[in-house]
Amino acid sequence: MPNSAGTGVLLGGGAPEPPEESRVPYHGQLCIGGLSVRVVGSRGDDVAFDAEHEPFGVETNAGDIEIRVNWVQDISRMPGRKLFDSGTTWRLYEHELGFRFDLGSPVSERQPRRRLVVDRRFRCATLEMSQEYFKLYPQAADPLAYPLDELLIMHRLTQERAIELHGVGIVGPDGATNLFVGHSGAGKSTTARLWTSLHKVEILSDDRIIVRESPARELQSGDDPRQIYMYGTPWHGEGCFALPQRAPLHRIFILEHGHGNMITRLTRSQMVGELFARAFVPFHRHEYVDSALSFLERVADSVPCYRFSFEPDERAVERVLNFRE
Repeated sequence: MPNSAGTGVLLGGGAPEPPEESRVPYHGQLCIGGLSVRVVGSRGDDVAFDAEHEPFGVETNAGDIEIRVNWVQDISRMPGRKLFDSGTTWRLYEHELGFRFDLGSPVSERQPRRRLVVDRRFRCATLEMSQEYFKLYPQAADPLAYPLDELLIMHRLTQERAIELHGVGIVGPDGATNLFVGHSGAGKSTTARLWTSLHKVEILSDDRIIVRESPARELQSGDDPRQIYMYGTPWHGEGCFALPQRAPLHRIFILEHGHGNMITRLTRSQMVGELFARAFVPFHRHEYVDSALSFLERVADSVPCYRFSFEPDERAVERVLNFRE
């Protein structure tokens, strides 16, 4: 929960804000995909997480990523070499300190609503929030609102042995964990609903899963440091499944619609190619692409992967539960 860093006092929902000069920093912390994100601001609302982020809140102090929230009257346009333009909600530029993300600025608008300046290793960042804009739309004044949260995590994963995939992660009734990876429309949310309708299972996410080696701080006595884990994320699909948990990854299935619920083992190179095609990777730097491919090769050496041509009914669930190679 958001605490005053100096006093440990919670800022009540309707309590008046203290004068600007007397404010002390408030902080809140999330953990997504084994990465701890610490947010520091002078307002309680700066660190009050929304309903989707709240389950991922943690109480620890040290963060892998630290973001300081600053409110400014408005955010002016700045020169810089553009690396990427989504065409809708965000642009990425090179910055003297690292990178600059301008967010919430459709092509027709001149000024961004939020600006994130972050170092090249995605560890320390400053987030500017436009007072001019959010005074008109206070309900939208969430510093970590999508897509900033996912952009930050996705880029930081390039510094880890980790990757974000389009997938649904399921801990089955037998304890086996399966990751079903697929493009949009491949049947991820359908798969999640089928499994929950037939068995008592845990769905870590029905759209986006982070796959990684366990951070050293999460290792417990007897754990295999080479084990690959899958983590739930707040970025769910149609089924709205999102859990702040992890599970050891036992098998991966590439989803596609078909007939007969056919399961076919993929070769190492096929697996890397299929997963890369369904991964969230920042393509604007070749080293990020190289890092992603290197980690997927590591996954391919540790976890079996299959193509699953399935029919969307209970037979597909039973086929996986009874599958033995």
